[in-house]
Amino acid sequence: MSYNVNTIFITGSAKPSNEDAIKNVYQVFSLSLIVDTRTDIIVDLCCTAVMSKTEDFIRDMLVGVNLVTEVNDAVKTIRRRFMALVQKTLIVALRDAQNRYFMAFPEKRTSQNT
Repeated sequence: MSYNVNTIFITGSAKPSNEDAIKNVYQVFSLSLIVDTRTDIIVDLCCTAVMSKTEDFIRDMLVGVNLVTEVNDAVKTIRRRFMALVQKTLIVALRDAQNRYFMAFPEKRTSQNT
């Protein structure tokens, strides 16, 4: 896959619970996002899921989400649709990625509330 020059790769991470298989395999859950910096839209992602269907489902929920203005809506979607043990971990990793995005582009934090 090829990404345009306006995209960046950014990662958020979180510690999964001891009950989750991800903890045994990876120790940490990483959510890596490809974001178009012109639109702040997530255009692709990958994550440290044990099963490929998990990553596919997360991709289906998050690709197309605006990382600046739509994270709260994405969290609601995750809570409603994603009933895996790693649900809270995914939310923390998404918010961590958003915070890293704001660290890289501090001027975008002000548009978060618009």
